Amino acid sequence: MKDDRGLYYYPFPHNKRVRMYVCIENGDICFRFWNHDDPDLWKEHGWVPYDAILKATEMYQGENFDPKSAYDINLAKALIKEAG
Repeated sequence: MKDDRGLYYYPFPHNKRVRMYVCIENGDICFRFWNHDDPDLWKEHGWVPYDAILKATEMYQGENFDPKSAYDINLAKALIKEAG
């Protein structure tokens, strides 16, 4: 899907108020959260390259959130490819 912020998907399909935006910057696929209920999130957090996300997931100790599911590299690639 696409809107004025760019390409996105729903990282939590049951919650349409949260979107994950994807883009390519300097040859890297990057991700950025948007949350309807937290408008400052978009302003406070910029684009994050997938390599940085992978490094962060190695250190992640939580149980209620699956970073690899939310930051879906295969879905991001498909969206970018489809957008041309």
